[in-house]
Amino acid sequence: MTDYKQLTAAFTEEHGRTYQDIALAIHAKPEVSNYEFFASETLSEQLRKEGFEIELPAAHQRTGFAAYYKSVKPGPVIAFLAEYDALAGLGHGCGHNIFGATSCLAAAALKSVIDELGGEVRLYGTPGEEGGEEGSAKGSFVRDGYFNDVDASLCVHPGSSPVNTLSSRNLANAPVDIEFWGKPAHAAAVPHLGRNALDAQILVYNAISVLRQQVTPDVRIHGIITDGGTAPNVIPEYTKSKYFLRAAAKSTVEDIYSKVEKIVEGAALQTGTKGSMKLYQNFVDNMVLSPKFDQVWAKNLKELGYDSEPQTWDVQPGSSDVGNVSQVVPVIQPMLSITDIEVPAHSQGMVEASCSQKGMDSIILGAKALVWTAIDLIQNPELLAEIKEEHKYNVEHQVQ
Repeated sequence: MTDYKQLTAAFTEEHGRTYQDIALAIHAKPEVSNYEFFASETLSEQLRKEGFEIELPAAHQRTGFAAYYKSVKPGPVIAFLAEYDALAGLGHGCGHNIFGATSCLAAAALKSVIDELGGEVRLYGTPGEEGGEEGSAKGSFVRDGYFNDVDASLCVHPGSSPVNTLSSRNLANAPVDIEFWGKPAHAAAVPHLGRNALDAQILVYNAISVLRQQVTPDVRIHGIITDGGTAPNVIPEYTKSKYFLRAAAKSTVEDIYSKVEKIVEGAALQTGTKGSMKLYQNFVDNMVLSPKFDQVWAKNLKELGYDSEPQTWDVQPGSSDVGNVSQVVPVIQPMLSITDIEVPAHSQGMVEASCSQKGMDSIILGAKALVWTAIDLIQNPELLAEIKEEHKYNVEHQVQ
């Protein structure tokens, strides 16, 4: 029997330097959501060279792409996920330069043996995981049906801890813009002729602070005022703020959303202004775990000489659009360490780790573990069926 794991391990070793160089190039040219032109073109072009059919743009995302390779031999559809956006003002403080390169190397390695194994390899390049303009693109891929025929999806995230960890639950998130339109007037001469849009924003800010007293412990509401007016002697005609409304379950976020909408309506009534509240990017779903799937990853990582531990928290204090994928297909997103010391996520320390030697080594290690996990699913239809059944049950019985 052909040892496909050893073949793909050899592939990742042979081709790993190419993907490490790509990761370093993306690190040196950080791009935020909807502007990852260099990253998406570089990654997709490399997969084109590997023999994939490329769709760019994809899912109505100008920097999103999809790579496809289908064997003539029937089998499951396995989709790898790639992220490559940076943080505004910081750079690759979340390691997405490594994330994208690792997934692409894993997809290329699986393609090298898929004609014998049977099935289809896909890679979805999903922009803006950090949010922002057209952000959380996995939601767009889900909405546009890219996962309708996918059997399982997988990726691995660079970790800011020395410990490798398994997938974890995270918070659903509604990223919203709140805007008010008032009427300008001279603030000293005729303030009574104006309608103060900044007063409306301040009322919203304070009312949200009060709302926090009547929410469950998993809820997080935080925001900033991005436009508070133009001059102190002019009654502000227009103001804008951005908020994240987060909770452990999508249904809770929807309830919080409704409450904040009423706050906006009330502030508009009190100030005589016009108010608006809307999502400025995709809604981010909470993560539905697939423990059997994670166990396959952990087994393969162990075979490669590395341990993996469960997360120490019940719900990760953050959000990721991998949650949108988890609502429709089994998906894993474990953490693979890229640092020997604990560093804060979204920090300069993580920026440095994302171009370190350990970070580069993690690309080959992560790709091996990902492709070995995919091979286990392809070669063991019963295991894949169990994972899909577990996922279906967990989606139907998730915390509401």
